[in-house]
Amino acid sequence: MDLPPDLANGLIITLLKNVRRDALPPSVSLVAATPKPRLVKVTLAVAGTEPFSVAGSARKATHYVLKIDIGGIAGLVAPLVGKQPPDSHVWILDGEAPAFVRSQAATFMGGPVWQTDLVSPVWPRGR
Repeated sequence: MDLPPDLANGLIITLLKNVRRDALPPSVSLVAATPKPRLVKVTLAVAGTEPFSVAGSARKATHYVLKIDIGGIAGLVAPLVGKQPPDSHVWILDGEAPAFVRSQAATFMGGPVWQTDLVSPVWPRGR
């Protein structure tokens, strides 16, 4: 498999922590861990900022949405047969030292969407 220079396997969170939201690359490549590994594109977009608090201190996290573009014929057929992977969501703390705060993503093909949170942040209800 020829791997492109924008391959981001295992680096998505690190990339989001270290890129300015106004300089976000439109997409990165990823080798999907399917029964037959395949190269896909992940489009990255900012969905806005969301408030949360840590020890009573108000903070804001940037909410990113990651969409998997399978590409080719398989990409056209996947939504029709229920095989399109769900969007992933990642929240990164804004500021001088950006940090991971939360994610909602499927961790394997066909698996459920899992939410991973740090223990201390308190989010407004309904988020």
